[in-house]
Amino acid sequence: MSSDAAPAAAASQPLAGVAAAGRIRAARRLVVKIGSALLVDDRTGKTHRTWLDALTDEVALLRRRGQEVILVSSGAVAVGRRILGLSGHDGGALRLEEKQAAAATGQIRLAHAWQEALAHHDIPVAQILLTLDDSENRRRYLNARKTLDQLLALGVVPVVNENDTVTTQEIRFGDNDRLAARVAAMVSADALVLLSDIDGLYTADPRQDATARRLDEVRELSPEIEAMAGTAGSTMGTGGMVTKLIAARIAMDAGCAMAIAPGKGLGPLGALEAGGPCTWFLPAQEPRAARKRWIAGALKPEGRLVLDAGAVRALLAGKSLLPAGVTGVDGAFQKGAPVRIVDGSGRALGVGLCNYPADEARQLVGRRSGDIAAVLGYRGPDELVHRDDLALTAAGETA
Repeated sequence: MSSDAAPAAAASQPLAGVAAAGRIRAARRLVVKIGSALLVDDRTGKTHRTWLDALTDEVALLRRRGQEVILVSSGAVAVGRRILGLSGHDGGALRLEEKQAAAATGQIRLAHAWQEALAHHDIPVAQILLTLDDSENRRRYLNARKTLDQLLALGVVPVVNENDTVTTQEIRFGDNDRLAARVAAMVSADALVLLSDIDGLYTADPRQDATARRLDEVRELSPEIEAMAGTAGSTMGTGGMVTKLIAARIAMDAGCAMAIAPGKGLGPLGALEAGGPCTWFLPAQEPRAARKRWIAGALKPEGRLVLDAGAVRALLAGKSLLPAGVTGVDGAFQKGAPVRIVDGSGRALGVGLCNYPADEARQLVGRRSGDIAAVLGYRGPDELVHRDDLALTAAGETA
């Protein structure tokens, strides 16, 4: 990667409008997924330290350029099963309880490897373990989002993995491609990179079809594109292309560009930035717009916040909604629920996700943010609705 240490500009347009070689540099917030085979020697259960050190050198460079990085790391089970001597059924797949035991053991070793590698660059590391339920339950989703945002603001590199020690089949992501895409959507990332043992999406399996060609860009996940991944039972499907396209759909719907890129060589992010082989999946809009569209159109309001004139002006100027500007709270809703925002005459201004449940929001009506701890007994967010969780309507209507 280039040694240029100039801060990266915040992405203000979809990366579809940026030349391929510049997309990594243009990403203000980047999620990188690392597969188990890249990070862990399957025979010994030990991490590939030379590869890991080279990757963390790249992460450090991204950070010096002003970019934020989240790592989604596989490998805990692969490490833990060797420590515990688990060979699995007939030397293959582990039972669920064995996998959970391996993950619990391997997570410690894996987290330490990341911590040690990034410590060479004085970069602090945090471990985040998520389940599918955490990304689908709105309250847990918002809590996880706020934690990740805070860690990034503090200069920490979060290392995310599925919480295999507590998951059952019903609440599993099932693969870290989808986990990475959900994380990218959760934090409104500009780009997601899936480092893999393949260099992109091909029109057919290149191991079986000599005429197969790699696609440099995909702008729409059409049925023809999805068919290129094969089926879950095919050679390509077994290799994970089906799940990668599922991840691509999640990312694109969230306004996040996604790349499938080869990860085996040293410096895979630098190779990608230099225009190396890959497939980019490019959304039509940037993450902030996609998130606001989701809030405005996909969520049914469960309550209502009534604003005074000053708060209305603040919202229209791009500010967050503070308790002091609220005159009334209607409905029964939980923390993180979508609520309709209206002015004193009942004119709808938009929809937002409320940081407090209805009973606490009522206690905060008209209060200063500095009074929150005294009123509720704990210090929560200063805003009832943060501007990032607010979608304003173009024209008001009575609600």
